[in-house]
Amino acid sequence: MNYIEENMYHSIVEKRVQALFDAVNRGDAEPVLRAFAQRFEHCFLGENHALSGSRHTLAATRGWYQRLYRLLPDIRFEVRRIWVSGSPWNTTVVIEWKETNSGTDGVRTSNYGIHFLHLRWGRATELIICPDTVGLKATLDRLAIAGNSEAHAAPIVD
Repeated sequence: MNYIEENMYHSIVEKRVQALFDAVNRGDAEPVLRAFAQRFEHCFLGENHALSGSRHTLAATRGWYQRLYRLLPDIRFEVRRIWVSGSPWNTTVVIEWKETNSGTDGVRTSNYGIHFLHLRWGRATELIICPDTVGLKATLDRLAIAGNSEAHAAPIVD
């Protein structure tokens, strides 16, 4: 792949990734789920909280996104920067973001983090979500105190 082809490919990947974040911002995780390869890992960092853990099936990953929207129904991501590296058969993407939400209790909070994404021939083989887990845990604890028992539910893993 020459320099021009690589830049065009990277630009296409950036647009696709932004479109996935736009879908999540609309409350629609289906485009994200359709982007996964047959074998994949969807991982959210953290220890033993409602959003932590790794998933390897679409059913578990869909359940995770459904939980995310139940806990943070108006979650929105502002993509700050997207880095793309590699070829179509081995692409690494890092996305820096700021996230805002009101939770189920109406309290407005924000968080920062990155997504690490690995693509092989346009399909996601690995997605690792790396937020500020201290801030997230505080939000989950606050939601649990406000009566949302799912905020302290066991992680969805498989």
